[in-house]
Amino acid sequence: MRFAEALGQPGLAAIAEVKRRSPSAGDLRPDADPAQLAAQFANAGAAAVSVLVDERFGGTIDDLRAARAATAAPLLGKGFFSTEEQLRELRDAGADAILLILRDLDDAAMARLLAYTQELGLDALVEAHDTDELQRAMQLDAQVIGINARDLSTFAIDRRKQLELVARAPQDRLVIAESGVHTRAQGAAAELAGADAILVGSALMQAPDPEAKLRELLSRPLVKVCGLTRQEDVDVAVEAGADLLGFILVEQSPRRAEAVLDVPDTALSVAVFVEDTTETPADLIQFYPDDGGAVRGREATLFREGRAVARVLDQPWQEYDPLHWSMAAAIEGRVMLAGGLGPENVRDAIAAVRPWAVDAASSLEREPGIKDHDRVSAYVKAVHG
Repeated sequence: MRFAEALGQPGLAAIAEVKRRSPSAGDLRPDADPAQLAAQFANAGAAAVSVLVDERFGGTIDDLRAARAATAAPLLGKGFFSTEEQLRELRDAGADAILLILRDLDDAAMARLLAYTQELGLDALVEAHDTDELQRAMQLDAQVIGINARDLSTFAIDRRKQLELVARAPQDRLVIAESGVHTRAQGAAAELAGADAILVGSALMQAPDPEAKLRELLSRPLVKVCGLTRQEDVDVAVEAGADLLGFILVEQSPRRAEAVLDVPDTALSVAVFVEDTTETPADLIQFYPDDGGAVRGREATLFREGRAVARVLDQPWQEYDPLHWSMAAAIEGRVMLAGGLGPENVRDAIAAVRPWAVDAASSLEREPGIKDHDRVSAYVKAVHG
């Protein structure tokens, strides 16, 4: 399977990167074995493997050859390339795709190298860092566009700017969110902004078990703990490993929050509304269009920046529908399953529905709006194992 084809499969894909060091962080994994890691990453679900061949990252072209001998997964040759000779060497060493950085190449050079990658039968990942470079990538008709959260001049990470650029990229291109992903929620943020894949390097190289870390980043469903009203409960949910933290901003709800509380950038905040919304700092909005004759209806939509990104399927308010899971299982696309979930049944729900996310609130409480910390931890553990 070609590099671009592998990244275009349904769901969020990952390019797992092999690098021994970085100019910003220094040594990451000096003894990294590219053959072993490439095989492990492919086994953990990587759509492709990126191999740094630049000495500033502790890499050489031989690392690419070693990775090629160890896996059939598509390989991205990564470095700073500007000549046809470099591209030929990468192809001969086993690369299926190469990185071309707009910051380092003018339009004429980029067009020449893009044409040459096609002659060689390679794909190209064209990397942009700002609005102007994204526009250039589009004008050059780049089919695979990488948006790097890292400023290569200062090495600073700006994930918010990255996600804004990802959201602006045309939907008929493959879009890769590069750098800055250390948690499952950060990968999901890129996915919901419109990224087809994430490129992850440092987070894997710094992990005790890189293969297990990649599995963690790609694992679904996400876990949402909702009905939070106290900062201490938010902190416990984050510590337990929740990906989404929900705050119900509905007057008639017994779990009404006064505001969206502080959520670290390792997770995503969700503001829940019924029938109407207001301005909120939350990352996502969960909107129920009607109150279902009580507090909320059964279906909601999850929005990011005004764009629908998932469906939320809930039980009737304080009622039980025995067909709930089977109806949810029939829905295509991203589904967040809610209603009656807790530590005791969430694994069964996941097996029956295969949702993108699961959502629990009342089953995790000591009283409305007050979480039972042991049950929160047990619920998250039941989902993630």
